[in-house]
Amino acid sequence: MSDNRTEYTGPERRSRSHDHLVEAIVEAVKSNYPQPACLTDEEQQWVRMAIKVQADRAALRKAVIEKSLAGLAWAGLVGLGTLVLDGLRIHGLK
Repeated sequence: MSDNRTEYTGPERRSRSHDHLVEAIVEAVKSNYPQPACLTDEEQQWVRMAIKVQADRAALRKAVIEKSLAGLAWAGLVGLGTLVLDGLRIHGLK
């Protein structure tokens, strides 16, 4: 019994078969998953402004914290200086 079927498995057939498979997968994915809705120009502008507002709030918060800590440090130095001067006055230095 001779088998007249010959199967060609050269690179041309593999490439066509592979391309067809890839196209089928891409089409299946596209048909089953909806495209995400894109934002309008107005919505994009609103998002950018919201991001800027959040960045400004963070910068303000950071500045307030830095100024508060600096004020606290200066108050500590002034308080320490006052204690030293009072101590010197009590012990006879005028």
